[in-house]
Amino acid sequence: MAPVMIGITIITFAVIHLAPGEPVDRMTDLNPKISAQAKQKMREMYHLDEPLPVQYFLWFKRFAALDFGTSFSADNRPVLDKIMERLPITVFINVASLFIIFALSIPLGVLSAVRPHSFFDKATTLFVFLGFSTPGFWLSLLLMILFGVQLGWLPISGIRSIDFEEFTAWGKFVDYARHLVLPVLLSSLTSLAFLSRVTRQSMLEVVRQDYVTTARAKGCTETTVVFRHALRNALLPIVTIIGLSVPSLIGGSVIFETIFSIPGMGQLFYESVMSRDYPLVMGILVIGSALTLIGNLLADVSYAVADPRIRYE
Repeated sequence: MAPVMIGITIITFAVIHLAPGEPVDRMTDLNPKISAQAKQKMREMYHLDEPLPVQYFLWFKRFAALDFGTSFSADNRPVLDKIMERLPITVFINVASLFIIFALSIPLGVLSAVRPHSFFDKATTLFVFLGFSTPGFWLSLLLMILFGVQLGWLPISGIRSIDFEEFTAWGKFVDYARHLVLPVLLSSLTSLAFLSRVTRQSMLEVVRQDYVTTARAKGCTETTVVFRHALRNALLPIVTIIGLSVPSLIGGSVIFETIFSIPGMGQLFYESVMSRDYPLVMGILVIGSALTLIGNLLADVSYAVADPRIRYE
């Protein structure tokens, strides 16, 4: 994980500096009173006058000490403090999305595999195609118009209401839940559709094996055959996809948090990119990359849990 993380930081640092403009441009271009000398001093203060390798080395030296530096924005707050404020809501949305993906996609895929070419299988196939082909941002806007504007059932921005402090403890919980229904459901849609198809395909290959036929011949119930014998041997591709879905969920947070005005890490990342806040961009990408690598590590460990043969081999 360590060399991969270093490679991510090098590529990321180079890519964000390819964008035209610098942070000092946004600070000085709209203020005609700032002279060229003052602008140059600001570049020197932020080490923007140094060659790119030198800038990376200075950043990495701080990063090695778990210091992400100070934001270039007007508040000049530590990057880590700004991220820690926004990280919990993003992690909660992603964990809730993963729970929905787990709870729905695997049963959908299993039921489609044990009843191939049935009405249920065809209906879920249609759902998958719609889930893949529908742009998330477009569907978000449609659902905001339907449930937020026309029906008035759900709020369409933020994570809590204006009069939130006046609610009871249960009322606060319901208010949070109503604000997060649409973002959580929409962020899980694509992965849910994809994982259900992977589960179906993996199960179709397993249920044709001889040991499944033998289990049925020995008198095992269909539930035992499907969930104890077949599903466990079909889990490896599913675990792989779940590990790979973590980066897509984190990347999708940028879109959904921006659309729904959720003060999470995705919205903070969008704002930092627009303002060329290099330390904040790097800090968010490092945190997101670390979560992705941890997700892949957990997927690797889960292989041995799902299939004991991997431990012996």
